[in-house]
Amino acid sequence: MAIPSQSPILGVLGGGQLGRMLIQSAINYNQDIHILDPDPNAPCKDLSQRFTVGSLKDFDTVYAFGHGCDVITVEIESVNTEALEKLQREGKKVYPQPDILSLIKDKRKQKQFYQLNGIPTADFILTADKAEVIHNADFLPAVNKLGKEGYDGRGVQVLRSEADLDKAFDAPGLLEKLIDFDKEIAVTVARNEAGDLIAYPAVECAFHPTANLVEFLFAPAEISKEVAEKAEQIAKDVILKLGMVGILAVEMFVTKEGEVLVNEVAPRPHNSGHHTIEANYTSQFEQHLRSVMNWPLGNPDLRCPAAMINLLGEDGFTGPVLVEGQEEALAEQGVYIHLYGKKITKPFRKMGHVTIVSDTVAGLKEKAQRIKELIKIKSIS
Repeated sequence: MAIPSQSPILGVLGGGQLGRMLIQSAINYNQDIHILDPDPNAPCKDLSQRFTVGSLKDFDTVYAFGHGCDVITVEIESVNTEALEKLQREGKKVYPQPDILSLIKDKRKQKQFYQLNGIPTADFILTADKAEVIHNADFLPAVNKLGKEGYDGRGVQVLRSEADLDKAFDAPGLLEKLIDFDKEIAVTVARNEAGDLIAYPAVECAFHPTANLVEFLFAPAEISKEVAEKAEQIAKDVILKLGMVGILAVEMFVTKEGEVLVNEVAPRPHNSGHHTIEANYTSQFEQHLRSVMNWPLGNPDLRCPAAMINLLGEDGFTGPVLVEGQEEALAEQGVYIHLYGKKITKPFRKMGHVTIVSDTVAGLKEKAQRIKELIKIKSIS
């Protein structure tokens, strides 16, 4: 299949770090990308061919933006899907498809989809408000999740006993059984319009103890061949049953008995795939581009073992960014730093990431911890 020298314009809803890294991949193919984002200083501002400031949730704004594009995709789920549906009806290619975005951005619908389609997931109860959570206290220990708008650790509360019920959300959500898991893993899959499908090797995620977001990632995951094959098949099953075009990160729990359960999915590049820029033959960002543009999909295999560290804003610091320890970290072999161009830091805000590549798995975790202690994102006092 020939790729034209002047490709159709790709419009992206969202101009954060995911869009920034997508543009970095697109540059290699002379692929023009237009960005819509509400932040006039978003990370994509100076990289895209056209940058539009506007709400991702406003029908008219999204619809008008989409008219200037040939293919439309997202780097965040919280967008106006009604506008995308109208654009799709009028002949624009929208990937992932608007109905799939609507399903995934509502965790209640997402869980029901798994249940209806035989995809293994933790037991759950839908709850309308805080009173209903309290009424189902006998379901504890459980995780209380907001149906909509939760991301990066927000909108999630662990309720271990009745003493925690005051933390419950007073909004539509769900109670999900707290899983006594052995590991948290993720498998990223991608599918193009032609139906080609690939899966990246499973990665292992380690979460920040209080911020409830990924702190470290290790590739490949330390799991058996059987569990790895099961996880890959489940991830492929999810994207096929959705009928989705694009890239999909599937987060999963591995129980102590070796069972694999789907936790959540993200229909876009995801934190669990950042290491692929250096560690895999095709990065998740290039794969996103290939899938939504209906180009041939790239080789997802690992080149070498890798670790990824999220660079979060240090607790107690808000203001203009100051990066400590960057030169010391760069002096280490196999260390690659990615800063996201955000001008203001806040506690636990994602400000960048570091990938560490190695010939062997041995020593990766210790090196990752050492690099994490070296690089600190603070503010200029």
